[in-house]
Order: sequence, then C-alpha cells, then structure tokens
Amino acid sequence: MDSINNLSPLQKKMSLEHPSKILIVDDEIDVLEFIAYNLEREGYKTFIAKDGLEAIRIARLEKPDLILLDVMMPNLDGFAAAEHFRNLRELKNTLIVFLTARNDEESELKGFTVGADDYITKPIKPKLLVSRIKALLRRRSSGSDQPIVQIGNISIDRERHVVKIKNDEIFLARKEFDLLSLLASKPGRVFPRAEILNKVWGDDIIVGDRTIDVHIRKIRQKVGDETIKTVKGVGYKFET
Repeated sequence: MDSINNLSPLQKKMSLEHPSKILIVDDEIDVLEFIAYNLEREGYKTFIAKDGLEAIRIARLEKPDLILLDVMMPNLDGFAAAEHFRNLRELKNTLIVFLTARNDEESELKGFTVGADDYITKPIKPKLLVSRIKALLRRRSSGSDQPIVQIGNISIDRERHVVKIKNDEIFLARKEFDLLSLLASKPGRVFPRAEILNKVWGDDIIVGDRTIDVHIRKIRQKVGDETIKTVKGVGYKFET
C-alpha cells in the first residue's frame, strides 16, 4: 500500500526520513485498505492485521507508534489484544486507539480500562480520523521524555521535581508530583486507576483507590480544580 507518489513535497520528506508507523487492526479488508490509504497520503507508514493475534505478531515485529484497533474481531477481540499490548515492554510507548462501531458507554469505559489512549466510534470522516491521530502522535512526541513539560501556565520540571504556575513555584509531596507528572505526560488521555497505582506506587506496595483520590484532591487544591478531570468508573486525565 504505497501512496508516496500522491504526497506533497513536505509529506514525502517526512515519509522518507522517519514516518510514524501505524498498525491498523480490523476484520474488514475494505476498512483496512481505506484507512491505510488515507494515512499513507499523510506520510505515515502503515501495517494491517485482520485479528488480534495477527496484530500482536506484527506489533512485536514492527513496534508501531500507534495501533488503531477494532473491538469485534475473530480469534482475539480488541479489548484482549489491547491488554496484551499494554503488558509488552517493547510497546510501552505505543499509543492504542480503538476505532469501533460499539458506541455504548460500557464498551468505551472498558476500552480506557484496558489502556486505550483514545476511543473513536464509527463512522468517522477520514479527515477527522487523521486529525485525531495527528494530535495523539504530537502529544506522544512532545511528552514524557522531556525533562521540562509546559502545559498552559503549568511547568513541570521532572529532573528538579519542581512545579510552577505562572512562574510561581508550588510545593508537591513526592507522590503528588509523580502522579501529576504521569497525568501530564499525556494530556487528554484517561489513566485507569490500576495503571496509576502501578506506575506511581508500584506492584510491591498495597494501596487502595482512596489513596489516589486523596492525592488527586491535594493536587487540585494546589494547581486548580479544572486541571485534573475524573472519568467515572475508569480513572483520571489531565486537561489542557
């Protein structure tokens, strides 16, 4: 699926140098080809898989930057595949986006619970889909590896463990800083409670959901109520 001849000069340059790699997973071949065509026109390198098992094999081999994943598929559905992706060390920085016809709240919540970065319902116009993917990839490239993250009027210095609001330094306890830093690493992404517990407190320390709530309340008191949003039944996200 090579559409490079249809790219603009800037898109060709991006495609030849270091294109972002996107794995598209769907059991409908016409959907796969249509999405791949539109993404390749934007300079992305695409791979396709027709079910969850094939997706896991390709993802481990190619290490895509983003996986676009349907839910209802044979052999291994999208939810189970996403859980598997999240447990693979080599895919720890890979974005997972569900693209599915299942538009009920329960399915969306489950999608975020298994580690999705976004949940998009079909049908969606190609330009809007590409725009959502571009935004996610920009967020990924500007996120967690930078020592200083500037989001709005909030500055987070990971190396010095300093948080500033409009250049005024505020004090956060160690776990408060770690929790804020995690949420701010991917603005807009919903972090499930289980992932927060694992990344901030670790597997070897037993804490309850109440611990997260208390820390979130303290952070909100210091940086503002509108910064961190609660996603009922799932977890929390950082809003810009």
